[in-house]
Amino acid sequence: MKTVTLEVASREDVTRRALRAFKGKRQRARISFASPELLWKVLTAKRWEVLKAMAGQGPLTIREVARRVERDVKAVHGDVHALIDAGLLEWTEADQVAFPFNAIRVEFTLRAA
Repeated sequence: MKTVTLEVASREDVTRRALRAFKGKRQRARISFASPELLWKVLTAKRWEVLKAMAGQGPLTIREVARRVERDVKAVHGDVHALIDAGLLEWTEADQVAFPFNAIRVEFTLRAA
């Protein structure tokens, strides 16, 4: 199963992982955010529904995604583009969108101030 991890990480952590990858060390699929607030700004409840509807389904048209989440096509269109910009979805050659993972893992730690 191909899983992507959404995480809160510092630039230094991301740089260290990139350097390890350049040295040939295998890395898991990750999308990093600078803060939990940024992660939740990008991954809204409506966008989470889009990802759940698309997980493991293969490429879909935006209209089909909208039908599956029972929402307006125009609103889903905006959410799909935000998820593409974040690296969670991608366009296919057939002008469809795909969620190239089977699962999402969200990982961050909340510490006392």
